[in-house]
Amino acid sequence: MGDPRNPKRADEPWNLDRIRIAETELRALAPLVTLSGGWAWHFMAPPHEELKIFHDHKDVDLFVEPERFPELVQLLTDRGFHRIWSRFDATSTHFYRYAKYVQEAKVILDVFVRHVPWVQVGDVRVVEPATLLTFYGDIHSTDDCVSVLAARQLLTRGVSPIGRPELVTRAR
Repeated sequence: MGDPRNPKRADEPWNLDRIRIAETELRALAPLVTLSGGWAWHFMAPPHEELKIFHDHKDVDLFVEPERFPELVQLLTDRGFHRIWSRFDATSTHFYRYAKYVQEAKVILDVFVRHVPWVQVGDVRVVEPATLLTFYGDIHSTDDCVSVLAARQLLTRGVSPIGRPELVTRAR
């Protein structure tokens, strides 16, 4: 639910320390959640350079089953996360934002409480790719990143985007 990215910075790399810190946190939460947005594309893609044009790492978007939400809140609290206000609080009863600072990096979690179809990719669950694409324009805003555009093309051809180099390959 982040703001649209700045196209002038699309070719810049993400801060690798912030990526590492966020990934450590999300892996601790992985047994309870399903990743969405840029982090879902990150795990679906083969190893790659972390450029902003590929997918969004500003925050961690995740889904939790309603019955597991109390367990997730306890884990977030235990890990030092605090609920913070967002402009979506007034309009949503299934969205919560949590944040904490780790080594001067702010880790923001956007938590959606609802069931979503998912697939296992390595040791994490991600929103099923065709479903994930339907979230752009609604709960995810960066719909022109390389991963989203490539996944749309691949799925149109009946090809799963999981593990495909197109997710992190610049258009020529």
